[in-house]
Amino acid sequence: MKTTLHKATTRGYANHGWLKSYHTFSFGGYHNPERNHFGVLRVLNDDEVSESKGFGSHPHDNMEIVSIPLEGDLEHKDSMGNTTIIKEGDVQVMSAGTGIYHSEYNKNLDKPVKFLQIWMFPNQRNVVPRYDQIAIRDIAKQNEFYQILSPNPNDQGVWVHQEAWFHLGQFNQGISSEYTLKKEGNGVYAFVIEGNVELNGFNLDKRDGLGIWETNKLKLTSNSESKVLLMEIPMALPRIGR
Repeated sequence: MKTTLHKATTRGYANHGWLKSYHTFSFGGYHNPERNHFGVLRVLNDDEVSESKGFGSHPHDNMEIVSIPLEGDLEHKDSMGNTTIIKEGDVQVMSAGTGIYHSEYNKNLDKPVKFLQIWMFPNQRNVVPRYDQIAIRDIAKQNEFYQILSPNPNDQGVWVHQEAWFHLGQFNQGISSEYTLKKEGNGVYAFVIEGNVELNGFNLDKRDGLGIWETNKLKLTSNSESKVLLMEIPMALPRIGR
Protein backbone atom coordinates (compact mmCIF):
# COMPACT_ATOMS: atom_id res chain seq x y z
CA MET A 1 0.00 0.00 0.00
CA LYS A 2 1.21 3.47 -0.89
CA THR A 3 -0.19 6.72 0.49
CA THR A 4 0.03 10.49 0.24
CA LEU A 5 -1.39 12.65 3.04
CA HIS A 6 -2.67 16.20 2.47
CA LYS A 7 -3.61 17.92 5.72
CA ALA A 8 -6.26 20.62 5.38
CA THR A 9 -3.83 23.33 6.52
CA THR A 10 -1.37 22.54 3.68
CA ARG A 11 -3.80 23.30 0.84
CA GLY A 12 -3.47 26.32 -1.39
CA TYR A 13 -5.78 29.22 -0.61
CA ALA A 14 -7.22 32.06 -2.67
CA ASN A 15 -9.37 34.90 -1.31
CA HIS A 16 -10.99 36.95 -4.06
CA GLY A 17 -13.41 38.68 -1.71
CA TRP A 18 -16.55 37.15 -3.22
CA LEU A 19 -14.84 33.74 -3.54
CA LYS A 20 -12.80 31.86 -0.94
CA SER A 21 -11.24 28.68 -2.27
CA TYR A 22 -8.95 25.99 -0.87
CA HIS A 23 -7.03 24.00 -3.51
CA THR A 24 -5.86 20.44 -2.83
CA PHE A 25 -4.01 20.43 -6.17
CA SER A 26 -2.31 23.17 -8.20
CA PHE A 27 -4.93 25.59 -9.48
CA GLY A 28 -4.99 29.22 -10.61
CA GLY A 29 -2.32 31.15 -8.72
CA TYR A 30 -1.45 28.17 -6.51
CA HIS A 31 1.26 25.94 -7.98
CA ASN A 32 2.84 23.04 -6.13
CA PRO A 33 4.84 20.72 -8.41
CA GLU A 34 4.29 17.87 -5.94
CA ARG A 35 0.51 18.35 -6.10
CA ASN A 36 -0.47 18.62 -9.75
CA HIS A 37 -2.88 15.67 -9.62
CA PHE A 38 -3.59 12.30 -8.03
CA GLY A 39 -4.02 9.81 -10.83
CA VAL A 40 -6.71 11.24 -13.12
CA LEU A 41 -8.00 13.48 -10.30
CA ARG A 42 -6.88 16.95 -11.41
CA VAL A 43 -8.81 19.44 -9.25
CA LEU A 44 -10.37 19.30 -5.78
CA ASN A 45 -11.46 22.80 -4.79
CA ASP A 46 -13.34 23.60 -1.59
CA ASP A 47 -15.22 26.78 -2.57
CA GLU A 48 -17.33 29.38 -0.77
CA VAL A 49 -19.22 31.94 -2.89
CA SER A 50 -20.61 35.08 -1.25
CA GLU A 51 -24.22 36.22 -1.42
CA SER A 52 -25.36 37.44 -4.88
CA LYS A 53 -21.96 36.60 -6.42
CA GLY A 54 -20.62 33.94 -8.74
CA PHE A 55 -18.57 32.76 -11.69
CA GLY A 56 -19.43 34.48 -14.98
CA SER A 57 -19.69 32.47 -18.18
CA HIS A 58 -16.39 30.69 -18.90
CA PRO A 59 -15.24 27.77 -21.08
CA HIS A 60 -14.16 24.19 -20.38
CA ASP A 61 -13.20 21.34 -22.66
CA ASN A 62 -12.09 17.70 -22.34
CA MET A 63 -12.64 17.45 -18.61
CA GLU A 64 -15.15 15.61 -16.40
CA ILE A 65 -16.41 18.16 -13.85
CA VAL A 66 -18.33 17.17 -10.73
CA SER A 67 -19.88 19.60 -8.21
CA ILE A 68 -21.10 18.54 -4.77
CA PRO A 69 -22.91 21.32 -2.85
CA LEU A 70 -22.37 21.36 0.92
CA GLU A 71 -24.47 24.39 1.93
CA GLY A 72 -26.79 26.78 0.11
CA ASP A 73 -28.07 26.95 -3.48
CA LEU A 74 -26.04 27.43 -6.67
CA GLU A 75 -27.57 28.42 -10.01
CA HIS A 76 -26.04 26.79 -13.10
CA LYS A 77 -26.45 28.03 -16.69
CA ASP A 78 -24.66 26.62 -19.74
CA SER A 79 -24.34 26.90 -23.50
CA MET A 80 -26.46 23.76 -23.95
CA GLY A 81 -29.47 25.67 -22.63
CA ASN A 82 -29.57 24.22 -19.12
CA THR A 83 -30.62 26.46 -16.22
CA THR A 84 -30.79 24.60 -12.91
CA ILE A 85 -30.33 24.99 -9.17
CA ILE A 86 -28.09 22.60 -7.24
CA LYS A 87 -28.11 22.42 -3.46
CA GLU A 88 -26.95 20.29 -0.56
CA GLY A 89 -28.09 16.73 -1.25
CA ASP A 90 -27.50 17.01 -5.02
CA VAL A 91 -24.58 16.07 -7.26
CA GLN A 92 -23.89 17.66 -10.65
CA VAL A 93 -21.74 16.41 -13.54
CA MET A 94 -20.57 17.99 -16.80
CA SER A 95 -18.63 16.23 -19.55
CA ALA A 96 -17.00 19.25 -21.20
CA GLY A 97 -15.84 17.28 -24.26
CA THR A 98 -15.55 19.40 -27.40
CA GLY A 99 -16.28 22.55 -25.41
CA ILE A 100 -18.89 24.16 -23.19
CA TYR A 101 -19.52 27.52 -21.53
CA HIS A 102 -21.22 27.78 -18.15
CA SER A 103 -21.78 30.14 -15.24
CA GLU A 104 -22.44 29.51 -11.54
CA TYR A 105 -24.11 32.03 -9.23
CA ASN A 106 -25.24 32.23 -5.65
CA LYS A 107 -28.63 33.92 -5.96
CA ASN A 108 -29.21 33.88 -2.19
CA LEU A 109 -29.23 37.32 -0.56
CA ASP A 110 -28.55 36.12 2.99
CA LYS A 111 -26.05 33.23 2.93
CA PRO A 112 -22.99 31.94 1.09
CA VAL A 113 -22.83 28.77 -0.98
CA LYS A 114 -20.24 26.10 -0.17
CA PHE A 115 -19.44 23.31 -2.61
CA LEU A 116 -16.72 20.92 -3.77
CA GLN A 117 -15.56 21.34 -7.38
CA ILE A 118 -13.85 18.22 -8.74
CA TRP A 119 -12.20 17.74 -12.15
CA MET A 120 -11.02 14.48 -13.70
CA PHE A 121 -9.17 13.81 -16.95
CA PRO A 122 -11.54 11.80 -19.23
CA ASN A 123 -10.74 8.51 -20.94
CA GLN A 124 -12.18 9.86 -24.22
CA ARG A 125 -11.47 13.22 -25.83
CA ASN A 126 -13.85 15.43 -27.76
CA VAL A 127 -17.06 13.71 -26.69
CA VAL A 128 -20.38 15.49 -27.13
CA PRO A 129 -20.80 17.79 -24.09
CA ARG A 130 -23.40 16.66 -21.57
CA TYR A 131 -24.91 17.81 -18.28
CA ASP A 132 -26.76 15.97 -15.52
CA GLN A 133 -27.67 16.29 -11.87
CA ILE A 134 -29.45 14.05 -9.38
CA ALA A 135 -30.72 14.28 -5.82
CA ILE A 136 -28.41 11.96 -3.90
CA ARG A 137 -30.44 12.53 -0.73
CA ASP A 138 -32.82 9.98 -2.27
CA ILE A 139 -30.17 7.26 -2.19
CA ALA A 140 -28.30 8.28 0.97
CA LYS A 141 -27.64 5.66 3.63
CA GLN A 142 -26.45 6.06 7.19
CA ASN A 143 -23.30 4.34 8.48
CA GLU A 144 -22.19 2.88 5.15
CA PHE A 145 -20.74 4.14 1.88
CA TYR A 146 -23.22 4.65 -0.96
CA GLN A 147 -22.37 5.21 -4.63
CA ILE A 148 -22.99 8.62 -6.23
CA LEU A 149 -20.90 8.30 -9.46
CA SER A 150 -19.70 5.55 -11.79
CA PRO A 151 -18.66 4.92 -15.43
CA ASN A 152 -22.04 3.28 -16.17
CA PRO A 153 -25.08 5.34 -17.28
CA ASN A 154 -27.36 2.60 -15.93
CA ASP A 155 -25.74 2.43 -12.49
CA GLN A 156 -26.61 4.35 -9.32
CA GLY A 157 -25.64 8.02 -9.34
CA VAL A 158 -24.31 10.20 -12.16
CA TRP A 159 -21.83 8.86 -14.71
CA VAL A 160 -18.57 10.06 -16.28
CA HIS A 161 -16.24 9.21 -19.14
CA GLN A 162 -13.74 7.58 -16.81
CA GLU A 163 -13.30 4.33 -14.85
CA ALA A 164 -14.15 6.15 -11.62
CA TRP A 165 -16.50 5.46 -8.73
CA PHE A 166 -17.41 8.00 -6.03
CA HIS A 167 -18.98 7.03 -2.71
CA LEU A 168 -20.23 9.15 0.19
CA GLY A 169 -20.50 7.98 3.78
CA GLN A 170 -22.21 9.59 6.76
CA PHE A 171 -21.23 7.90 10.00
CA ASN A 172 -22.11 8.02 13.68
CA GLN A 173 -19.29 7.94 16.21
CA GLY A 174 -17.74 4.51 16.70
CA ILE A 175 -18.94 3.03 13.40
CA SER A 176 -16.53 1.08 11.17
CA SER A 177 -16.98 0.44 7.46
CA GLU A 178 -14.96 -1.14 4.65
CA TYR A 179 -14.64 -0.25 0.99
CA THR A 180 -13.39 -2.67 -1.69
CA LEU A 181 -12.00 -1.12 -4.86
CA LYS A 182 -13.93 -1.79 -8.05
CA LYS A 183 -11.02 -2.05 -10.48
CA GLU A 184 -7.48 -3.39 -10.21
CA GLY A 185 -4.87 -0.64 -10.56
CA ASN A 186 -7.16 2.10 -9.31
CA GLY A 187 -6.45 4.22 -6.25
CA VAL A 188 -8.70 6.13 -3.87
CA TYR A 189 -8.56 9.74 -2.76
CA ALA A 190 -10.47 10.12 0.52
CA PHE A 191 -11.65 13.58 1.59
CA VAL A 192 -13.11 14.21 5.05
CA ILE A 193 -15.98 16.68 4.67
CA GLU A 194 -16.85 16.67 8.37
CA GLY A 195 -15.58 15.03 11.54
CA ASN A 196 -12.61 12.85 12.45
CA VAL A 197 -11.91 9.34 11.16
CA GLU A 198 -9.20 6.71 11.06
CA LEU A 199 -8.57 5.36 7.58
CA ASN A 200 -6.09 2.55 7.00
CA GLY A 201 -4.11 3.67 10.04
CA PHE A 202 -4.22 7.44 9.33
CA ASN A 203 -6.01 9.89 11.62
CA LEU A 204 -7.87 12.38 9.45
CA ASP A 205 -9.63 15.58 10.50
CA LYS A 206 -12.13 17.82 8.71
CA ARG A 207 -10.99 18.68 5.14
CA ASP A 208 -7.93 16.40 5.30
CA GLY A 209 -7.24 14.30 2.20
CA LEU A 210 -5.52 10.92 1.84
CA GLY A 211 -4.52 9.24 -1.41
CA ILE A 212 -4.15 5.45 -1.26
CA TRP A 213 -3.08 3.04 -3.98
CA GLU A 214 -1.64 -0.45 -4.47
CA THR A 215 -4.30 -1.90 -2.20
CA ASN A 216 -7.73 -3.39 -2.79
CA LYS A 217 -9.51 -2.51 0.45
CA LEU A 218 -9.95 0.42 2.84
CA LYS A 219 -11.15 0.33 6.43
CA LEU A 220 -12.64 3.41 8.07
CA THR A 221 -13.52 3.97 11.73
CA SER A 222 -15.44 7.12 12.62
CA ASN A 223 -14.19 8.83 15.78
CA SER A 224 -17.02 11.39 15.70
CA GLU A 225 -20.07 12.25 13.63
CA SER A 226 -18.45 12.35 10.20
CA LYS A 227 -18.97 12.64 6.46
CA VAL A 228 -16.40 11.25 4.01
CA LEU A 229 -16.09 11.27 0.20
CA LEU A 230 -14.19 8.41 -1.46
CA MET A 231 -13.07 8.97 -5.04
CA GLU A 232 -11.81 5.79 -6.71
CA ILE A 233 -9.95 6.70 -9.88
CA PRO A 234 -7.34 5.28 -12.31
CA MET A 235 -3.79 6.08 -11.24
CA ALA A 236 -2.39 6.21 -14.79
CA LEU A 237 -3.15 9.27 -16.91
CA PRO A 238 -5.03 8.32 -20.09
CA ARG A 239 -3.07 8.05 -23.34
CA ILE A 240 -5.66 9.27 -25.77
CA GLY A 241 -5.22 11.19 -29.00
CA ARG A 242 -7.19 14.10 -30.30
